[in-house]
Amino acid sequence: MNYQPGNRPSRRRAPWIIGAVLTAMAITFASVMIISSGGSLSNDGEPDAAEDAMGVVNGAVAISGTALPTVPQAGADPALGRAFPSLQGTNLFNGSPLTIGADGRPKIVIFVAHWCPHCQAEVPVITQWMAEHGKPHDVDLYAVSTAVAPERGNFPPASWLQREKWPIPTMADTTDGNAFKAAGLTGFPSFVVLDAAGNVLSRPSGELSTRQFELLLAQARS
Repeated sequence: MNYQPGNRPSRRRAPWIIGAVLTAMAITFASVMIISSGGSLSNDGEPDAAEDAMGVVNGAVAISGTALPTVPQAGADPALGRAFPSLQGTNLFNGSPLTIGADGRPKIVIFVAHWCPHCQAEVPVITQWMAEHGKPHDVDLYAVSTAVAPERGNFPPASWLQREKWPIPTMADTTDGNAFKAAGLTGFPSFVVLDAAGNVLSRPSGELSTRQFELLLAQARS
């Protein structure tokens, strides 16, 4: 547009200019929010413990296969030998896709809740064991963050696990705990030990010592 010196542009164009400025401000604000809420991963795809970010709180989980029966209070576990349902969800630390399913490798899947004192005690035990022994080369380790309850403290779960230098890929469960329910679990922390075919070998729960954790690894390898 050509304006003569001293003339003002028509006021009818001012809303367009204001709208453009507001849009630019909104995009900048959204970018800041994305950067501040995302986690980061190290080169091997695990959470960067130095990054204390909110991460993902809950995420959608697609479940393939049949849910396992509930862990009994006593007696034999009816899930032994049954296929663990495949879980397709979201990485707690950076929002990327994460799948826990049969792929020809034995696994241990650990279910934790951020507010659970037993989980808060167990996470450092496993973290320290892995710091001393390294990642098992023949057993894959996964975790699921479940039963999120901001009012119960130690929230959000991603920040807690990053502070603990948790080295295990972790999936965010749904708000209703669908992954936890599909695994048929009743307590925290819970461990699901799977053979190479994806079948359940055991489902212990509660705080484990390093020796008990090593026994679960040996069971998965058998």
